[in-house]
Amino acid sequence: MFVGEQLFVQRTQDCTPIAERAKEMHRAGMHGSSEVKLAASIPNIMIEKYCLEQGITYREWCCDESHIRRMLEDPALAHFRIWPGKI
Repeated sequence: MFVGEQLFVQRTQDCTPIAERAKEMHRAGMHGSSEVKLAASIPNIMIEKYCLEQGITYREWCCDESHIRRMLEDPALAHFRIWPGKI
């Protein structure tokens, strides 16, 4: 989309199937092992949005656990949680 002389790109993704799969995995108790929990299945588009809003790269997101923790604790992303425990 062009606005004046600027180009804007909008990326979208239907995340419903990912949320439904996370819900089914939660119901089935597929939370990982006692040593490594499967906390969530967050769509890449949501991670990209977070990185853009925070002004960080994907590499920075991956290397800094506080960013991941913040997303996992975000109530707006709760439907992507698989293991309901405290992060």
